[in-house]
Parts: sequence; C-alpha cells; structure tokens
Amino acid sequence: MANVAVIGAQWGDEGKGKVVDWLASRADLVVRFQGGHNAGHTLVVGDETFKLSLLPSGLVRGKLGIIGNGVVVDPEALLAEIDKVAAQGLRVTPDTLRLAENATLILPLHAALDRAREAARGDRRIGTTGRGIGPAYEDKVARRAIRVCDLAEPETLSDKLGELLRHHNTLLAGFGAPTFDKAELLDRLLALAPRILPFAEPVWERLDEARRAGRRILFEGAQAVMLDVDHGTYPFVTSSNTVAATAAAGSGLGPSAVGFVLGIAKAYSTRVGAGPFPTELADATGQLLGDRGHEFGTVTGRRRRCGWFDAALVRQAVKVGGIHGLALTKLDVLDGLPELTIGTGYRIGADALPHLPAAPGAQARAVPIYESMEGWSASTRGARSWAELPAQAIKYVRRIEELTEAPVTLLSTSPERDDTILVRDPFEG
Repeated sequence: MANVAVIGAQWGDEGKGKVVDWLASRADLVVRFQGGHNAGHTLVVGDETFKLSLLPSGLVRGKLGIIGNGVVVDPEALLAEIDKVAAQGLRVTPDTLRLAENATLILPLHAALDRAREAARGDRRIGTTGRGIGPAYEDKVARRAIRVCDLAEPETLSDKLGELLRHHNTLLAGFGAPTFDKAELLDRLLALAPRILPFAEPVWERLDEARRAGRRILFEGAQAVMLDVDHGTYPFVTSSNTVAATAAAGSGLGPSAVGFVLGIAKAYSTRVGAGPFPTELADATGQLLGDRGHEFGTVTGRRRRCGWFDAALVRQAVKVGGIHGLALTKLDVLDGLPELTIGTGYRIGADALPHLPAAPGAQARAVPIYESMEGWSASTRGARSWAELPAQAIKYVRRIEELTEAPVTLLSTSPERDDTILVRDPFEG
C-alpha cells in the first residue's frame, strides 16, 4: 500500500479538506507538513461543519493527527482551534495530536510585522492574511526562530527572545508600529508552555515507526502549487514550498515515503487576493461561478475571484508538483452552462507559450488561449458513478485529462463526503 500526499494544483481553495477527509477513512495517520494558520480546510460531516486551519483534517475521522516541522505554528491560534472544535464535540488531546518539537513558532510580533509591511505597500499589497506566516519563515531560515522545544527551556527562550526582539523591534519602529516588551512576551509564552508541550515530540520517530510497520500515512498540504514560493506566481505566493517534495522535508521522512501524489483542482479556477489570474472572468459568468460555488475563503472570508479552468496552469502544477493523478472538485457548479471554456496556453504579444512565465510583468501581460466545448443541462450534483454523469460532462473531464497530462483519479460532485466518484484508489499506488 502506498502513502498519499494531497496538494493543491491551482491557487488553493480547491476543496482539499473534503478530499483529505474522504481519504482519511483509509489512512492511519494524517500529517500537515507546511504552511500555518493561513490555510483553511472546510469539512462537512453530517450536520456539522468544521473549519480547520492548523489541525490535520484526519482528526475529525478519529485518525492520529501530526503537525510536522515544516509548519509554522502560532501556539495561541492552535489552542484556540482546539477549544473551538471541542465546543463542536471533537476532543483533541496528546493521544490524538502530536506536534513536531522542532517546528517554528509564530509570535505576535510576526503578525504585527506582516500587517505593517502590507500597509506600507499600499496599492502594491501582496494580499497576505496578516497572520505572521512569512516573517516566521524568515526567522527560521535566518536561524533566530523560537521553536516548540524552546518552550521547555526558559533560559534559552529568554536569550533567543532578546535576539529576536532586537531585530523585529527595529523593523517595527521603522514602520511606525508599536514594539514589543521582552518580559511581557516571555511571560506570555511561558504561560502557554504547559498546554503546548504535552503535544510535542520528535514526530519523525513516530512516522518512521509507522512507515516500517506498513501503516498508511496521508500527507495534507496547504495552499497550492501555484502559490509555492519557488514555483508559483511570485511574489504573489505563500512563504513555503507547497509541492509534494516538501511532505518529506516537512515531516522528517525520506522522499521515498511520500508515495502517490494527488493534486486537487476545481473544475473551474479561483484565486483569493492579488496576483495574476489569466482566465479570470469579471462578468456575469464569473459572478455565477462564485455564487454557485460559495466562493469565500475559509480563513480570510474574502470573495474568491473566479474564472475558467486553466489547463496550462494545472499542467505546469502537475509537472513541478510531482502529481500522479487529479481529484476534480465542484463539477456540479458548471451544471446548466450552455458553453464551457478551457484555457490551453497563453499569448504574450505575438508569442504563444504553453506555460505561465516566471517574470511578474510577463505574467500580468499573459492572455489566455481558449478552446470551447458544449456544456450539459442535466445535474451532476451528488453523482457517485460515471453512469450518473451526462455524456458531455464526461467529455469535459476527459478533455481536462488530455490537456493537463494527468488522469482524473477522483471526482467530487458536492460538498458531501460520499458524493465522490473513485476511479483509482491513491492508496493502491
């Protein structure tokens, strides 16, 4: 049996939560391996809706959840999320959740710097969530980060806070923002330590034991390939690598342990915040897709920009993300549209390109090359087999497979967990 890594194949918000929740019933452990509480997964379980940001989705299905070292963790946000799901009847304890002791912490000063920078950019804002993700990753690579394990050593924590504040308070003062007091911040962290440390351990050991025992591991990615800090639409990206290769580095396992890579893509395209979006529809059809798809960010609450499916973009994500198969979601949103359009490439001036260029200026000038096909009038909502799909919907899916050079291995036809057409079980490899 193969392990499975789930990653987004567009700009995020593709419906990874439902797919991970569906796959979790076949897994033994579910691992978050990058990002922070800027990610958002919505899970509909019966009459209950869970909105998760840091907690691995498998917890809802009674699976062991692991937050890997590649995640940046706001301890206050984590505890607040644990309390929130507890109020919904889901109890999270050290028996059900483990946290990498070497994961980097997000502190209040990171969020303050994040917001100050965005405000200073004015009309050139990147569109961050303002939750301190980027500044925390900066501290990690600059080797001045506070990590989970530091909470167990007050003297070490105090020394590292001093170094951190010398850097951040200087930056905050330069932006005209309030600075932080070391003693207050130290007391705040030490007060959190007794609630955070019981979850902490060297998770790489547990994962290695699970791998050797043949237990199924599901790696849960956040954001998506086109928000990858290297491979996405830079600088309008997140601050971590979102590709499947990060599942290994972000959890403490070797690359051979990642297994089957499932890329999640909507049957159309959406994006939250700023940045290039070649197939965006600023018309009634775009509004219709947003309304039908309930396109509001789980974390930000902002309305998502909507557009036609961009096969060239997803094809690029398949190649750089190491995707073996696609899970296509929200097919039902396209029901009743008389004509559908798919982006197959881009044009910049007289030049035709099969992929989105790396330079921001060229990305902004890229005009999509389209092809059109007939839509379908019958409903696909709730379909659980190919036989229940209109013939034209099947043609649409097959054309996506051809253009993206990736098979559709799973098809989602509503937010309900079981409204899913399984073509190939990812855990079978």
